[in-house]
Amino acid sequence: MADVNQGSVLPSETSPPALDGLNVTDSNGTDAVNATVAKFVATPEGTALAYGSLVFMALLPIFFGALRSVSCGKSKNSSDMPETITGRDAARFPIIASCTLFGLYLFFKVFSQEYINLLLSMYFFVLGILALSHTMSPFMNRIFPANIPIKQYQLLFTQGSGETKEEIVNYEFDTKDMICLVISTVVGVWYILKKHWIANNLFGLAFALNGVELLHLNNISTGCILLGGLFVYDVFWVFGTNVMVTVAKSFEAPIKLVFPQDLLEKGLGASQFAMLGLGDIVIPGIFIALLLRFDVSLKKNTRTYFHTSFLAYIFGLGLTIWVMHTFKHAQPALLYLVPVCIGFPVVVALLKGELTEMFRYEEVSAEDAAAAAKEETTQVEKKDK
Repeated sequence: MADVNQGSVLPSETSPPALDGLNVTDSNGTDAVNATVAKFVATPEGTALAYGSLVFMALLPIFFGALRSVSCGKSKNSSDMPETITGRDAARFPIIASCTLFGLYLFFKVFSQEYINLLLSMYFFVLGILALSHTMSPFMNRIFPANIPIKQYQLLFTQGSGETKEEIVNYEFDTKDMICLVISTVVGVWYILKKHWIANNLFGLAFALNGVELLHLNNISTGCILLGGLFVYDVFWVFGTNVMVTVAKSFEAPIKLVFPQDLLEKGLGASQFAMLGLGDIVIPGIFIALLLRFDVSLKKNTRTYFHTSFLAYIFGLGLTIWVMHTFKHAQPALLYLVPVCIGFPVVVALLKGELTEMFRYEEVSAEDAAAAAKEETTQVEKKDK
């Protein structure tokens, strides 16, 4: 989840208002220094470029992730199979997210911020390489020269033996995937060493696209439960406590998209960033992807609900930024994204007389589908005997 603050949009956090003065206290508790910190004021052009770029970047993983979500269930790789979110999962998610957020808050209060961020950097370094490699794979398949031989590889981990043998990991890859992995590793090393905003964005976009592609809601009701619960979560942690502020100031990881507001003045070395949390992309994105798959299931060669929800997302994100700049106060973005992303498609379905059909649409997990196919095969074999 992300909250929009003047000059920034933060992931599940909000930054404090810009300070005109900074008081430093010595060991005796008295004011030792009263230093004035210059407040950065972005130009209108810089602000427009930054937020326009963030909106554009946010739309990329939603659009392409939704398209890829339609066919990702056909993959043979266990790592590429979608993870289905049920109504029970959706109901528990805001609670789990709240515990995680508060746990991070306590960690940063008790332990050294430097060591925690070092561990987080290494963790996201590995995840980022895998996510970026998976994101690049379809593109590499199109541009890879046909005259270069392609070798096939398989990484297989099993548990047990004989009839009880169970696959834990079954990953098939080839030469093209290895090239993607090498390129992703270079980006990962760049991020670890420099923490450059472009490397951060490459990892962030990869995380967001993979989330939209591989996290599947099983029906519209589950989507409403998830978005509604995180709507409350976002509003509570932004307006109710200072927990998000503390975590936002301490947490260093590529879980946000950033774009400098002073790019026009300082170029690629700019340092004043507007930010958009990945939660504000992935959470509405998986709902939009579900609506695309619902469109496909109707077999009408139209993408009415996908286009409606996609435009609703653009409207909601734009509204969030407008409210932030109008009232000069941090805003939880899901406060605006959730109502429009749910409301617009529901109104369209109501007008088209497809509301009941929309809420009856159901997707089964890959495991359930495999189990059903196996059961059907077993029944056929018994009949043949």
